[in-house]
Order: sequence, then C-alpha cells, then structure tokens
Amino acid sequence: MTTSDRLADATTGTDTTPEGADSVGYAAHRETTEGRVYTVSGGDWDDVLSDAAHDERMVINMGPQHPSTHGVLRLVLEMEGETVTQLRSVIGYLHTGIEKNCEYRTWTQGVTFVTRMDYLAPLSNEMGYCLAVEKLLGIEAPRRAQLLRVLLLELNRIGSHLVYIATGGMELGATTAMTLGFREREEVLHLLEHLTGLRMNHAFIRPGGLAQDMPEDFHEAVTEFCKVMDERLPLYDKLFTGQPIWRNRLKGVGYLPVDACLALGVTGPVLRSAGLPWDLRKVEPYSCYDEFEFDVPTSNGADCWARYLIRVEEMHQSLRIVRQVLKKLEPGPVMVEDKKIAWPAQLSISSDGMGNSLEHVRKIMGQSMESLIHHFKLVTEGFHVPPGQVYVPVESPRGELGYHLVSDGGTRPLRVHVREPSFVNLQSMPAMSEGGLVADVIAAIASIDPVMGGVDR
Repeated sequence: MTTSDRLADATTGTDTTPEGADSVGYAAHRETTEGRVYTVSGGDWDDVLSDAAHDERMVINMGPQHPSTHGVLRLVLEMEGETVTQLRSVIGYLHTGIEKNCEYRTWTQGVTFVTRMDYLAPLSNEMGYCLAVEKLLGIEAPRRAQLLRVLLLELNRIGSHLVYIATGGMELGATTAMTLGFREREEVLHLLEHLTGLRMNHAFIRPGGLAQDMPEDFHEAVTEFCKVMDERLPLYDKLFTGQPIWRNRLKGVGYLPVDACLALGVTGPVLRSAGLPWDLRKVEPYSCYDEFEFDVPTSNGADCWARYLIRVEEMHQSLRIVRQVLKKLEPGPVMVEDKKIAWPAQLSISSDGMGNSLEHVRKIMGQSMESLIHHFKLVTEGFHVPPGQVYVPVESPRGELGYHLVSDGGTRPLRVHVREPSFVNLQSMPAMSEGGLVADVIAAIASIDPVMGGVDR
C-alpha cells in the first residue's frame, strides 16, 4: 500500500494495520522500519488519552477555569484512583505579548507594560527593567531614588506574600486565611497608593530614578504601617503555624530537594526551602541592598510547609529593611540630572492633583520655545540608548526576575526578553505532584505561588 493510500485510509478512519498486528480502534496506524506509526488528530488531549487507552487510569483536566489553579492554568492529570501518576502544565491562556509590545514603545513607555506582568509584584518588574536600561545608558539613579526603590520593593514583597497566604489558604479551605491575608494586603495597597498614586501597576520607577518624590508625610505613614504589621503578623503564627490541620496539609507535601531545584532552575522561596540561601539581594546586591542588615531564611524541609514558614519570615525581614531605609534617607534628587533622559523631570503634584507643576508648564508654554520643543521630543520620541545588550536580575517575591534588553541605538528596545520566575518555577509541578494525592496538587501549586500574568507574558 502506498503512502497516499495510507493517508487516505487514515482520513476515513480505516484501520491499515498489517496482518497479525493488534488493532487499535481510536486511530489508524502502520508498521515502519522505525516501529509502529499512528495517525492521530485533535491535539494534546488525544495524545494524553492514547497513553491511558488500555488502562484503569483516568485523565482529567484541572483548569484552566479551576479556582485553585489561579484561573488560567490548566493541569492535565493522569490518575489511578486518588493518586497522580502523571501531570502536565498547559499555559498560554492569558497571553498578552508584553515583551513584544515593549519593542514598539519608547524605553520609558516600556515601564507601563512590564509592570503588568507579575501584577502582584509590579515594582519588581519596574525595577529590573529600569536597572537594565540604566546599565545600557551607563547611568546610576541618585542615592535617594535608590533607597526609595528599596522601600517600595520591600513593601511590595510583603503584599505579595500576603496574597500567597490568602489565596493558598482559600484553595486549601482555610477561608480565615483569605480574609486576614487580604485585610493586611489592603494596608499595603493603601500605603502604596499614598506613596505612588496607584494601588497596582504603578509605573513609578522610571529609567534614571523615580517619577516623583514621596509625599511630605510619607515617613509617618510608613512608620505607622510598620507598627500595624508588627501587631498583625504574629497572628498568622497563632492561626496557622501552630494549627495541626494546616500543618498536616502542608508538611511532607510537594517535596522538591535542592538538586531538583538546581536542575530545573527553580529560585526564590522554593529554592531556599530546600536549604540553599540564594537571594540576589545578598549574593548580587543592587540598589544599596548591601548596606542593609537582614537575614535570608532557609529550611531543609523542601516541602510546602517550609515554603510557608520562609515567606512569613521574609515579611518580618522586609519590615526590618523598611525601617533601615527610613533611617538612611536624606534629602536629594530622585531623578538623574541629565535633561535628555530625565522624564518626567519636573513632575510634582499640581492643582489638578497630578501632572507637571504649574511653574514648569508656564515656562515651557510661555517663556521658552526650546524647553517646549525638548519636552515634546522627549515625551513623543524618547531618548536614545547606546547599542548593546544586558541582562540584569533582581530578587522578586517569586525568585530571580531577569531582564535581557537589546538596543540598536534607537529610542525603542530592539529586543526585550524576561526570565520570569513563575514561568520557570512552574515546571517543577510534575516533580512535586506525581506519586502524590490529587488534593496535594493544590497545595503544591499554592507553594510555588505562580502569577499567570508573568507566565503568559
């Protein structure tokens, strides 16, 4: 029989099995010198079903609409009873094309895109992107801007870890964790809104520094926030750390030793839960992090329980850093002096509550044609970045968040690629879950703390 005859038979569903071979009802197949070849269609679902066609195993979809898989993550589980024998992650349901969009915007406009990737840690994305742009430019943000960046990053880290506890607890049936976690996160978001003007997706960290300085009462607002968190964080130890049901649902679940973490490229709290104290704030410090005293919590548990304890302790360490920032802050600029890069250089609270100061608007509109032209070109065209490429990593709440930027000397990036920790860490799901119970899959997902906006960027 010719190849065309076999293709025709496969199209009509005719079995072209050579005489003596077993017949397979779900797809046409043929024998070749390389072995049996099947003609199947229907995508990955049929591929998975083919493995379990003659078995007692069951294949189920968990997601993408499942509330415990963060809304847009699909897990294809192959199960024998309650035991997971095979797990595959299917992603791409939230694809936004953020990296490619950045290549069609100016370097400054790119901040408004990257901040929307990991939307629970928007400031970490802004930080990594801006540090990469500044490295290409060969500039460094003023000291006050660097310290305020650290302040914002650590506040953001606390808020992100609170969402981990809230959503992870909700997925495991602990509704109290959800209500408490989001209550404390509201405190973080209220403070960030007061400091930057927005609760999320701030676009506040800009190439060269910050969009504007902090409000006059920010010192008191941050200090009060630290007092509130000092009172409330011990409540999590009382409600969860010492709670036998919570402990039993997490202890010994989602085990991933350090060698597996290194083989898979896993970073962040998942790696530190396996005993390796790898934290970029310590090993490759940036933005004055080497001036602060803080500990990197680790554990040898390598399970969901250890990851929970580490994230709780990291919130305490973040508060410790925030207090040190307040002590180190001194008056000064928050944006580089170079007028060809600094934008918006004169941004301050105006009569409308936002925007350029009236003095600056009065100057560029009525007194200096050159200033108006320069302002217009800087906003519409952006600044030129010397040719080259860089990779700059920062420690986000989920691990190593790295930005690889390529410039051809123009006002837009030639290439933007992000090493997103949620995307990399998610490939540890099969290693964590196969051989365990289906109920423990939920705990394993929660312990990775993936943000699908970053995975499907």
